[in-house]
Amino acid sequence: MLYERAVGYYLEQQGYQILEYNYRCKIGEIDLIARDGEYLVFVEVKYRRDQGKGDPLEAVDRKKQRKICRCAGYYLLEHHLGKVPCRFDVAGIEAHRIVLLKDAFLCD
Repeated sequence: MLYERAVGYYLEQQGYQILEYNYRCKIGEIDLIARDGEYLVFVEVKYRRDQGKGDPLEAVDRKKQRKICRCAGYYLLEHHLGKVPCRFDVAGIEAHRIVLLKDAFLCD
C-alpha cells in the first residue's frame, strides 16, 4: 500500500485524479484507478529495490495484463461506465525513483 500511495501522489502531481486504491473484485486486484483527462486509467504499480530482479516496468507480463484487463472490465460493469475511454499504465518504482509508462498495454 505504501508504494501505491507514493505513485498516487506522483500521479496527482501529473494532473491525475485518484479514484481508488487497491480495487478488489472476485477476479483480482488493480493497484490504482484514476482519471487523466478523458481517460479512466488502470495503473499497475511494481517496486524493485534494485535491478537484481529486473526492471519493474517489465514485470507486467501477458498473464498479469490479462488479469488486469478482466478486473478493469468488471470495474466498468460494476460502475456502469459503458464506453468510457480507458488506458492501462504501469508505474515502476526503483529505489526512490518513479517511472511511469503510459498506455503500457492494450486489452484484447
